[in-house]
Amino acid sequence: MGLVATASGTLAATVGTEHSLTQQTGIGIYVLMVDTAAMAEGDTVEFRLKTRRASGETSRTAYKYTHSDAQDEPHKYSDAIPVDTEIICTLTQTVGTGRTFPWKLLRA
Repeated sequence: MGLVATASGTLAATVGTEHSLTQQTGIGIYVLMVDTAAMAEGDTVEFRLKTRRASGETSRTAYKYTHSDAQDEPHKYSDAIPVDTEIICTLTQTVGTGRTFPWKLLRA
């Protein structure tokens, strides 16, 4: 199976708000990529990938990562998450000045 982008966009973050980037239901192995080049000293951003164990259950955090301050390596990739029900990707800028984050969800 090849690698495909299932969703992409650019988010202008509001500090303190958990923003939903995308929700996908296709079976696959997913990786979220976020460009953090706009971050500066004093900024903190958190990304979450949420999944469900079975259809009809509550989505729960499967992976969370946090980055703070200016980033020397701005392209951030999540771990590969296997999904057979649903994946929800969110971004929360918890501290700093609201920044803009280009992102892409990849599926294999």
